[in-house]
Amino acid sequence: MSETYGRGREETEEERADRQWSELLQELRVAQTGVQILFGFMLAVVFQERFTDLVEADRNIYVVTVMLGAATAATLIGPVSYHRLLTGRRMKPQTVIWASRMTVLGLVLLFCTMCSTLLLILRVALHNQLALWLVGAMALWFLLCWFGFPLWAVAKGRSGPRVDDTDDGDDRA
Repeated sequence: MSETYGRGREETEEERADRQWSELLQELRVAQTGVQILFGFMLAVVFQERFTDLVEADRNIYVVTVMLGAATAATLIGPVSYHRLLTGRRMKPQTVIWASRMTVLGLVLLFCTMCSTLLLILRVALHNQLALWLVGAMALWFLLCWFGFPLWAVAKGRSGPRVDDTDDGDDRA
């Protein structure tokens, strides 16, 4: 028996989970690539000669940034292992729910990682308070692009009502 879930699509729960999983994988590929490049860059910083010249505050920011980067990578790669461990157990809808939640958490951690990275780089480059203002402005921009604009669209009715907790979005924006 097929249901449309209020959007005109006739798909079973399993078909819907398969579609949502495919969409989520496409989103994760973009985020994972960026995280892996950023994390690799941050790991290399400690081996640069100038690293020993950093003041204690900048070293602390570096450690926090590396830990955030590691947590971000783990969270955004996590859905892959979750899916792999549950494959064949007829749990695709539940897998999509948890993978979607991990992805949102990964985006929040990525936001923190990006801000922390910017703070470290701008503190080293500028040596003044302008670094904090620039990071604050960029943090606001990230928040608007990643969370504010989508939530604004929902509030203004530009996207359909969210069907349930497993809905990770509709590609017909």
